[in-house]
Formats: sequence, structure tokens, C-alpha cells
Amino acid sequence: MKPFVIRLLIALALAVAAVSAAAWWYAQRPLKLAQPLVDFTVQRGHTMRQAAATIAAAGVDVNPRALYWIARITGKAGRIMAGSYEVHQGITPWLLILKLSSGDVSQAEVRFVEGWNFRQVRAALESNPHLLQDIAGLSDADILRAIGATETHPEGLFFPDTYLFDKQSSAIAVLRRAYSAMKQRLAQAWETRDPRVPLASPYDALILASIVEKETGRPEDRGLVASVFANRLRIGMRLQTDPTVIYGYGEGFDGRLRKWHLETDHLYNTYTRAGLPPTPIAMPGAESLNAAVRPAQTEYLYFVSRGDGTSEFSSNLNDHNKAVNRYQRGSGS
Repeated sequence: MKPFVIRLLIALALAVAAVSAAAWWYAQRPLKLAQPLVDFTVQRGHTMRQAAATIAAAGVDVNPRALYWIARITGKAGRIMAGSYEVHQGITPWLLILKLSSGDVSQAEVRFVEGWNFRQVRAALESNPHLLQDIAGLSDADILRAIGATETHPEGLFFPDTYLFDKQSSAIAVLRRAYSAMKQRLAQAWETRDPRVPLASPYDALILASIVEKETGRPEDRGLVASVFANRLRIGMRLQTDPTVIYGYGEGFDGRLRKWHLETDHLYNTYTRAGLPPTPIAMPGAESLNAAVRPAQTEYLYFVSRGDGTSEFSSNLNDHNKAVNRYQRGSGS
């Protein structure tokens, strides 16, 4: 090999080494941020060049071209993952690249509360700024089809819990998880049911659990409340539960239950109709599901609120009327 070729190769090797050293030095330098925490979203299908430009535009003082070449030299450019990310002070270009290539996305959460109805669930999803609003404009039936549900009414089908998700996730995906969680919890509860419970199906158990959920927030009372309704179902007595009546009026209910509400027949009026209402009226939690399928063994047929969150239970109408006079004297219809 001629001397000048050797010298050229050496020069090229030195140049590459110098560039690599400079790139590595830059890759390890902390970057300035426009604020202590900067978040950005890498859209699905974006290249490393596009991601680098997005990061710089979000307020990270990084050279997009340098970031791209560092990622390419290290074999990471083709491995970046879509999603929302958060970076803090002290982040370096190399740590940025590792974050992108490992999918270290930031998370947010949404909470579904026991006793909520589906309108409230939708409102929680639609007001969450970190979710893709892919349920906007969809009917309830559209949503059920999108999550693969076989039911025709959405009420009570979603398990109340706090759901973590990657920012910019689909609202439909969150609902699908909550639906799957309820299916699993309901199946588990149904498998452990008391064989004497007067319920024909898991869906019946879900309906009863939703009523129990709305009738009391006291864990110690749930089994007793469920026993009242189970005893009534067993002897063909109407459930006569206010929450079902209120649910039937939907958004038209003004917050005060009157006598005419109880006397006006509709699908959910358990004062005028025997048996369970056609669907759940809310999302029951695990304790209400368990109470519905394994109610306490009592002879109670009545209960009335004591006004402190607990209830007074009675096995006959005479004792119940005394309890009503004691705890609700002076209440109007």
C-alpha cells in the first residue's frame, strides 16, 4: 500500500475517532430545559428526525441533527417508540435516546368511582386531557361495539378503579380494560355465590350489586341490605328501592324524591314493578358484588336510614314503621 494511502486512512480514522469522541461528549452533557419538566409526544409513525424536532420544539435545548446522528450511530434511530414522554433537569441527549428507544413513556390516570353511572364515566374520560378522545360523538351502542361488549346497555359494565395509562392513550382502550375487569370480578363473584341466592344469572347479580352500592356506603351494612332484597325477591315482594326510581328519571331528576315519583310507573320503578330492574343502575365495587351473591342470612324485609350512613333493619312492617317514625319523623313526601 502506498504511503499516501496509509496516511489518508490514518487521517480518516483519526477524524472518525474525533467526531465520535465529540459526539459522545455531547451525548453526555446535561441539556437546558425551558422549564423544570418538559413533556412531548412522539406520534405513531414518526422517524427519529421528526422526534428530535418535536423534542427541540417542546423546550429541550438539544440540536435535533446531533440527536438524530447519535441515535443513528448507536443503532437506536429505528427503535424509537410512540407515546408521551416527560423529561426533567439533568437529562442528556443519550438518556433521551434511551428513553425513546425503551418506550419509557409518561403515565396519567383516570378514576372511576363506585356508584357512578355511565354518564359520569364518560364525563371523566372526556375531561381527561391526557386521553385521545375517540369516544367523542359516539353513542353508547357505538362504544359497546368498540370494546367488544355483548351487552346492549353500558350501565354497570365497568369496574370502578383507578386506571393508569400512557399519555395519549385511547379512551376506548381504558374502557375496554374496565369492562374486562368487571367481567372478571363478576365471574369470580358468581362462582362463589350462595346457591340459595334468588338470582338467575351473573347479570342479575350485577343489577342487584348496583342497587346495594347505591343504597349504602357502609361496608358493614352491605350484606344486610343485600339480604333484604334477596328475601324480597325470594317471596315475590317488590324491592321498593329509591335509587332505581331516581335512575329511571335520568338527568331530568331534580334531586328531590317526591311521592309522585314513586307512584309514576317506568321501567326502573321498583315500587310499581316486581323483580329486578332491566339493567344495573351504577357501577358496583367488589364489596357490593360479593354482598349480592353472598348476602347475610336474615329475615329482614325492610330497612331505613338512621341519618348517619347506617341503616335500621326490620323483619316486619310494624317494626319498620316504628323505625321510620324514629329516624325520619317530620320528613315529607
